[in-house]
Amino acid sequence: MNFDYKEAFSRNLGLLTPHEQDLLKSKKVAIAGMGGVGGVHLQTLARMGISNFHIADMDVFELANFNRQAGAMVSTLHLPKADVLKRMAEDINPECKITVFSEGVTDENMEAFLDGVDVYVDGLDFFVLDVRARLFEKCREKGIPAVTVGPIGISSACLIFHPKGMSFEDYFQFKGCDPVNKAIRFLVGLSPRLPQKQHFVDLSYVSLKEQKGASLSPACMSCAAVAGVEVFKILLGRGRVYYVPWALQFDLYKNRYHKVYNFLGNKNPVNRFKIKILQKLLLR
Repeated sequence: MNFDYKEAFSRNLGLLTPHEQDLLKSKKVAIAGMGGVGGVHLQTLARMGISNFHIADMDVFELANFNRQAGAMVSTLHLPKADVLKRMAEDINPECKITVFSEGVTDENMEAFLDGVDVYVDGLDFFVLDVRARLFEKCREKGIPAVTVGPIGISSACLIFHPKGMSFEDYFQFKGCDPVNKAIRFLVGLSPRLPQKQHFVDLSYVSLKEQKGASLSPACMSCAAVAGVEVFKILLGRGRVYYVPWALQFDLYKNRYHKVYNFLGNKNPVNRFKIKILQKLLLR
């Protein structure tokens, strides 16, 4: 068939003007990680008509990915995640231009990964914290808004960093922390209310020390929906964007929405108390 961009995305009109659709077509989005949320982010943004992407992932699909990852299927088992998701996005829009960083995001390629990018969307694994911190700092240096939306329990937790606003380090306070304490601080900063503690039936499957968690596909899907709308607002300059220190969380399990002004981030006395409690629980 002959692909026609305008017809393919014509049902966006009404929620978008034709001019806004043209703007989305011209924008470039970088997504690091093509796993639990990154692959769904790419598909969601491609279906919005965004046509330029930088994507990065060094992993291949495994059986343990089948419960939540967009490209994980029997037919893609052991294939590179980034290559699979690139083909899937091109099946949605054959005109889109996708540059693949098959070695993942590194200090050596970070500049190229963010070159010409209008917004960065974080799809890295929860425990990839050092690379995440450097990537968000590089976005700040280059004036690029950065969006992270993670599946925490059966919820979607969202933070958006403005390049002239609070920095990633100022918010999370990683400096001087070991990997476990970084994970604790990331969890508390991403989800200040910690509503997901009531979602779990058996926490023995979750361990920050062993870097393992639990997730369901609905939470990953909802993350892509939240990220997609925030990217839409940033790129088109339409609608309010709640930048950090605002933290947003959509609790699917309890049908609740939490919007927290997380003053001072993890320097906030309440957050510091929660961090100490989680540290004690881990020591037990």
